[in-house]
Amino acid sequence: MNKEITIYDIAKEVGMSPTTVSRALSNHPRVKEKTRGKILNAAKILGYQSNIFASSLRKKRSRSIGVIIPKLNSPFQSSVMAGMEEIATQAGYNLVISQSTESLEKEISNANTMFNSRVDGLLVSKAGTTDNIEHFAPFFKKQIPVLFFDRVPENNNCTGVVINNTQAIYDATSHLIKQGCKRIVHVLGNLKINVYSDRLKGYKYALLDHGFVFEEENIITNDLGEESGDRIVEKIMELNPRPDGLLVSNDTCAASCLMALKKKKIRVPEDMAIVGFNNDLISRMVEPNLSTINYPSYHMGEVAMKNLINHLDEEHHEILQKTNTITLRHELIIRESSKR
Repeated sequence: MNKEITIYDIAKEVGMSPTTVSRALSNHPRVKEKTRGKILNAAKILGYQSNIFASSLRKKRSRSIGVIIPKLNSPFQSSVMAGMEEIATQAGYNLVISQSTESLEKEISNANTMFNSRVDGLLVSKAGTTDNIEHFAPFFKKQIPVLFFDRVPENNNCTGVVINNTQAIYDATSHLIKQGCKRIVHVLGNLKINVYSDRLKGYKYALLDHGFVFEEENIITNDLGEESGDRIVEKIMELNPRPDGLLVSNDTCAASCLMALKKKKIRVPEDMAIVGFNNDLISRMVEPNLSTINYPSYHMGEVAMKNLINHLDEEHHEILQKTNTITLRHELIIRESSKR
């Protein structure tokens, strides 16, 4: 019952040579359509499973691409992976996806697993605790392309696909100031992660350019999940004078803050103007709709995957070395939550 079905079993069943069976299973053009159909039908009835791993050893190509992300339960990352999947499928590649859960140790383990699984290339958004990328050295040594997206390591020769996070938050902060906000709180994730440290720079630059003084107590570093709004709003309520602008580093957390402010009878945008980040679906579902930064996540996935696959194509073998940073365009979307 548990016997592994081989091409020899199929050959015996259909009365043909193992060579003909092998060619039919790999869609060789020399096999007639009627013969191929007979062989494929027999393979299906017998329960034949193609040994992809053995095939990849022979061809030195697995047709699989590894993806390592910080969290699977992120609307942003889900959208990025949808873009990647679209391009990979068109090119005949499969994705092998894992999450680091913001842990360097888990990221190292993921990288080792991807390497031993013989992925043809690797796409990575690094964990919050990743300071160096030594664990990707085996890929570099074997010239397996590694491309980073969103969270990219600094000062390295790897290609990264990003947006200008500094300019994005500069735009959002400037918008709140132009709407009459006098004290703006900026809610961020872990500042060791460069996307958040870059956003903090943009916030500071905007304050400076508009004649405002930066105050450390207006920076709240917090978990940016959907349950965090109450905690953030409690901290805001302790500030004196009370802030009238709120800039949050993702839309899920911004929506959570919006709900928490409503519970305290604080009007949005009259008492507190809010801008989120990412342009996730939730930004258009809450009332009032959230102003936000459109982060082209799906497009980021497409661009990252296209560049990696182009590198795997022998005709474009140098593409990753020629371009170290690909910066996609962001857009400030102004909706009712910040419009005064």
